[in-house]
Amino acid sequence: MIFDLVKEILIEKFGEQVIVAEEREGKQPAIFILADLIDRVCLTLRDHPDTWFDFLSCLSGVDYGVEAQKFGVIYHLSSIIKNHQIVLKVIQENNRDLSQLPIFKSVSKVWKAAEWHEREAFDLLGIYFENHPDLRRILLPDDWEGYPLRKDYQNAEQYHNIKIEF
Repeated sequence: MIFDLVKEILIEKFGEQVIVAEEREGKQPAIFILADLIDRVCLTLRDHPDTWFDFLSCLSGVDYGVEAQKFGVIYHLSSIIKNHQIVLKVIQENNRDLSQLPIFKSVSKVWKAAEWHEREAFDLLGIYFENHPDLRRILLPDDWEGYPLRKDYQNAEQYHNIKIEF
């Protein structure tokens, strides 16, 4: 099973601390990775001959809620050649202060497609990606205040004196 093979490869290369937790139940089992190593882990899984994860099919930011004070990023990796998939997750605590955004390492040097996914997570959740080549809003105007997909976001009533109706 690819899940166990990935764990074995990562532990061999980075040590047991690389895997923080795992979810084996459900339709998409996931491995929780130490956040500081996510870029190196992804590069390893892309280049390893037994995994060859050549395609980042999705990267999603997650707000785990006001009470939890945690943010995360979920990576859906696929190998087109080997026909297998894996889900990686990283989580970190954050006090939700807009002046101290949660920071994760960018994987855009591993998969170019990550640039757009990471910009979306930044734009809508305020997740900052360290070493991203062009981290700026992608869906909202540059002067938009706040991050609309955060659980504590207060909907704006107006934008440039134009009433916003929901």
